[in-house]
Amino acid sequence: MTYAPLLDDGEKLSRAELQALQLQRLKSTLAHAYANSAHYRRAFDGAGVKPHDLKSLADLARFPFTTKADLRDNYPFGFFAVPQSEVVRVHASSGTTGKPTVVGYSRRDIETWASLVARSIRAAGGRPGMKVHVSYGYGLFTGGLGAHYGAEALGCTVIPMSGGQTEKQVQLICDFEPDIVMVTPSYMLAILDEFRRRGIDARKSSLKIGIFGAEPWTEAMRREIEDAFAIDAVDIYGLSEVMGPGVANECVETKDGLTVWEDHFYPEIVDPETGAVLPDGEIGELVFTSLTKEATPVIRYRTRDLTRLLPGTARAMRRIEKISGRCDDMLIIRGVNVFPSQIEEQILKTPGLSPHYALEVTRPDRMDELKIIVEAREGADAGAAAKELKHHVKTMIGVSAAIEIAPEGALERSSGKAKRVRDLRPKAG
Repeated sequence: MTYAPLLDDGEKLSRAELQALQLQRLKSTLAHAYANSAHYRRAFDGAGVKPHDLKSLADLARFPFTTKADLRDNYPFGFFAVPQSEVVRVHASSGTTGKPTVVGYSRRDIETWASLVARSIRAAGGRPGMKVHVSYGYGLFTGGLGAHYGAEALGCTVIPMSGGQTEKQVQLICDFEPDIVMVTPSYMLAILDEFRRRGIDARKSSLKIGIFGAEPWTEAMRREIEDAFAIDAVDIYGLSEVMGPGVANECVETKDGLTVWEDHFYPEIVDPETGAVLPDGEIGELVFTSLTKEATPVIRYRTRDLTRLLPGTARAMRRIEKISGRCDDMLIIRGVNVFPSQIEEQILKTPGLSPHYALEVTRPDRMDELKIIVEAREGADAGAAAKELKHHVKTMIGVSAAIEIAPEGALERSSGKAKRVRDLRPKAG
C-alpha cells in the first residue's frame, strides 16, 4: 500500500530547530533530575558535574551513565523525581534475577507516552478509525499497555490480547478483522502456523500493517512475514526503562531503520567496553536520555542494544539501524562473536529451512560447541539444506556448527519473546 505521511508539529521540525529544542529540554531534565532524585544528585556529585555544566549537546558526555543496576539499587521508590502522590502508574519487573526494576509515570508522562505511540502507529501507516490488535504482553511491564494507550490516543479501535493463546488470537483476527497487529516477530510466526493449521490463507486476512518489536529481528525475517501475510512489516522500539514502546519507529514509506523521536529522547552511541561516545555511523551500544519524562527521568541509560545512528530520511530526526543484536545476546564460540540474528539470516536464505530455530551451546571437552536446530519446510531435502546452512555459517560468520534438522512443529513456539539460546555449558563455581 501507499501511505501519505501524516505529521505532527514535532515531526515537522528542521534539524536546527530540533537541536535547539533538545538543548533546552536537556537542560531542564538535568536540573529536574538533580533537584528531585536522590540517585541523580549522588551520581552527578560523584562524577563532579552539575546541570549548569551542560552548555551544548556534546557536554552530555560528561555526565554519568544510568544502568539497570541503578534502578534495582534504588528499589522501590528511590529513583523517582516526583512525589509519590504524583505518580499515577508504577511498573515493576518480576525480580526473578534480583530486585525488580521499577519505572513510574506522572499524568503528563502517560499523555506524552500515548502521543508518541500514536505517532509511531501513524508513521507505520495506521490512521484513526482503524482496528488494532495489540498482542504485546499486558503483564508486569509496559509493552501492551503502552501500545494500547497510543492506539486509543490515535483514535483506533483496540482489540487487546496478550500473547500465548494462539488459537484464540487467530480467532479474534478472523472475527474482528483488525487492520494492524502489534506483536513480537517470533510470535507472529506462531500465529502464521495456526493460520496454516486451520487451512486459512494468511495473505487473505484483514491485516494490512504489522508493527513488530520487543526482540531483535532481521531483514530476512521482515521479508518472510511480509510475504506470508501480504502486509507491511515495520519495526517499533522502546524499553521500559526509557519509556516503553514508542521511543522510535520505522516510517512505512522508507522502511530503512527506526526514526528516533528526538524531540523526546536524545540518542548516543558508545563503545560498549570504554563508554566513549562514537560518531554517527559507527556501530556501538545505544544510550538514551529522556528529555520530557517527569516521574523517572533517565540520564544516559545504557540499553545494551547494538546499532548505529544514521541521518534522517522520512523525517529530520536521526535513525537507528534495525537492532539485530544485544550485548547480552552475544555468544563467544571459540573466540568468534556470534549473535542469534546472524544465524537467523543464514537460515532464512537457505532453501528448505523455516524461521523456527534454536541454538544449543555445549562444552563437552575444553572447547565450546554450537548446534543449530532448525525445522525443515514440508518437502525439503533436509540433508542438502543442512549442508548448505553449515557452509553459510562457516563462511559468513566464521564458526563451525553442527546442524540438526527437525521436522515441522518440533520446536517450541514463541508465546511472546522467543528463547533462541540453550546454554548447556557447565556453570562456574
